[in-house]
Amino acid sequence: MEKQKQKSAAVVGGGLVGAMNTCYLSSRGFKVDLYEARPDIRTMEIVRGRSINLALSYRGRQALKKVGLEDQVVQDGIPMYARMIHDLNGTLRPIPYGKSDQYIMSVDRRKLNETLLTAAEERPDVTLHFQHKLVSCDLEKGKLTFKMNGGEDVHVEVTTDLIMGNDGAYSAIRKHMVKRPRFNYSQEYIPHGYMELTVPPHNGEFAMAINYLHIWPRNEYMMIALPNQDKSFTLTLFMPFDMFEQLKTGDDVVKFFMEKFPDSVPLIGEESLKETYFRLPPLPLVSVKCFPYHVSDKAVIMGDAAHAMVPFYGQGMNCGFEDCLVFDEIMEKLDSDLSKVLPEYSMYRSPDAHAINDLAMYNYIEMRKSVNSRWFLMRKKVDAFLHAIMPRVFIPLYTMVSFTRIRYHVVINKAKKQDVLVDNSIQALMALAAVGGGYFTAVAISRHLDSIPGWLRDSVWGFLRGDFAV
Repeated sequence: MEKQKQKSAAVVGGGLVGAMNTCYLSSRGFKVDLYEARPDIRTMEIVRGRSINLALSYRGRQALKKVGLEDQVVQDGIPMYARMIHDLNGTLRPIPYGKSDQYIMSVDRRKLNETLLTAAEERPDVTLHFQHKLVSCDLEKGKLTFKMNGGEDVHVEVTTDLIMGNDGAYSAIRKHMVKRPRFNYSQEYIPHGYMELTVPPHNGEFAMAINYLHIWPRNEYMMIALPNQDKSFTLTLFMPFDMFEQLKTGDDVVKFFMEKFPDSVPLIGEESLKETYFRLPPLPLVSVKCFPYHVSDKAVIMGDAAHAMVPFYGQGMNCGFEDCLVFDEIMEKLDSDLSKVLPEYSMYRSPDAHAINDLAMYNYIEMRKSVNSRWFLMRKKVDAFLHAIMPRVFIPLYTMVSFTRIRYHVVINKAKKQDVLVDNSIQALMALAAVGGGYFTAVAISRHLDSIPGWLRDSVWGFLRGDFAV
């Protein structure tokens, strides 16, 4: 029997998803060449550019687990069990993400990228090519041309069985796909930009509580902080660009922070705040949707190249990693037949990517504004209560997104149905709480108690008696 020819793949982009995909394709027996326009970050003292801290959750962990990297990555992460809300008056309010044993992890982007690159390089039949910038491609024929950034005008031409476009939100591969007929594409820049600041260690220790994602919600803007292994916190300020532009001097910046984020100023330090704020301009945030994700049996895009999203659900990396896992699962199902795998992947994955894009936009409102609302806090308590008494039937939205692999578009549909139940439950709770001295009116009973099942009425009484800890 003639030995089957080894398939080849060219992965364009050596970031998180590109390095992860290289591991997956190698495990499928592909000969993989990874091409990255930048130098090898493992050899660089300083990596230019900034990145919002990464929050690793269940989907990303499952993708890492499949290629044997979960334990290695998790041991370098810091668990975050709840949001810690910093009110304007200095009050701190924790809001748990889920059950007591559920958490997301703060991970260092650069270290994670380096771990994935090293793991990819150690796999059989994998070669990493740095300082190779894509200049042209023929996606139908699987042909790519790269320019080497070595001081000379040297071009490298490649022909491969599979082109994997993992080259980020401004993807060169996607730009070639946009030119094709019936390719749907949209992008949206939100009015807000972001800027990163730092809370250094204080006396060699963390300056704030460690196992939280800290949030300063101020309705139209906000600041968040995630812990780092060196005991610092990375702060990210999200704010409309016109507000950034109004702060023209160091004194303007300090005054603004003293008014809006007063407890953060002694943590950052006034001089450091003045210096860091003007070091680099605020950066934009873009959301990208497109379809399809493939070209014939030769090319496919994943991660930010296919669905860049704003960072407010912490799912950009997790969704990108899950892309790799979903693609691998389809490869397994269809025996790595690329003529079937690529169209199947486009059809299967696109509704989920579009759904998480929308959820990420929604969560920005929740993070900067809704967490200040009593109604929001009531909803969180009722969500937790219902999940505690029927965990398989009722799953809070955030839990479905961050602690399961329920498909993103199914999450949205399920959450909408659950909202009806929650609204009825809250109405019943409010009606019962408003009744004093054991006196129940016929109106309260008919309007509220008859609208919910008997088991829930009994549970509501238990909730009011304090039988359930939420």
